[in-house]
Amino acid sequence: MDDHCRACLAGLEHCHGTLIHHVLQAAECTEDGCPGEVLPHSFALDCEAVGCRCAQVYALAV
Repeated sequence: MDDHCRACLAGLEHCHGTLIHHVLQAAECTEDGCPGEVLPHSFALDCEAVGCRCAQVYALAV
């Protein structure tokens, strides 16, 4: 086993950040300068996991 990223070693475009999915907004990444959903991410989560309330606001509006 190697301690380097397999995608980096293979020369694949990807991001090491975490993609955060929002309900009504574009997804955002924890890495500065990342174009978001354009690149593959190893980690992704819903925005509620980081304290965002946009899903609750959307549910109240519907």
